[in-house]
Amino acid sequence: MSDSPATRLQQLFEGHRLTPTQRRIAHSMVRRAADVPFLSSVELAELAGVSQPSVTRFAVALGFDGYPALRKHLREVAPTGQDTDAAPYNEYQQAVLGEIENLRHLAELLADPAPAERAGRLLAASRPLPVLGLRAASSQARGFAYFAAKVHPDVRLLDEGGTMLADRIDTARTAGASALLCFALPRHPKEVVEALAYARETGLTVVTVADSAFAPVARHSDLLIPAAVGTGLAFDTACAPMLLGRVLLEAMCDHLPEAQARLEEFDAGAAARGLFAE
Repeated sequence: MSDSPATRLQQLFEGHRLTPTQRRIAHSMVRRAADVPFLSSVELAELAGVSQPSVTRFAVALGFDGYPALRKHLREVAPTGQDTDAAPYNEYQQAVLGEIENLRHLAELLADPAPAERAGRLLAASRPLPVLGLRAASSQARGFAYFAAKVHPDVRLLDEGGTMLADRIDTARTAGASALLCFALPRHPKEVVEALAYARETGLTVVTVADSAFAPVARHSDLLIPAAVGTGLAFDTACAPMLLGRVLLEAMCDHLPEAQARLEEFDAGAAARGLFAE
């Protein structure tokens, strides 16, 4: 396991029951893990969009006397020996390196394949399989659904919100769906949180790919697998969530005996129609 600042923070938060506000602070700290040991409580509050007393209560919830004690702890465990003579990276390089670090964290998480394998079983068994993703997460949901439809007999993409969303969840459940896959990325629409709560009320098992284990959708997910987004550019980058989606596709295929036959049938049909340029 890597000893990165983000990894150490995740380990610090494990085992603590945090309120939604505290989860928001934790999420902000993970996203700015390298800077957190040097932020004041006011700066961290501004970063997380909460009050300064909330930051103090958060530190106490983690077992510290207050925020100064938490910051002192973070500074003591911060990595040393960084190469100060190295040429600085520009903002575009930093964004790429940040995504490489996110992918490294994902690789560490997948060292235990059990959650991905469980997700694969749940998704393969659901007929139909609704796939939810709104706003920033819509492209992740659409990409998953596009490929999943090649091996799964009934995939239903839910990438538009509004009053029809609950209706479409109802329709999938009535048709026999047992699970729902959700991609949830910042900023998290309230509509997604409400949709997941409703999906569970109907009896669906919710599998979620989110940017953090502390995301607002966590309390409405039966199985959440985190994959961090990059925050170095004006708009978040989502290489790790996209790759995790492909991993779940692979895990789902492992539990679909007819997957290979469906792929071969598709390839034969595509060749006969001259679908792809060679």
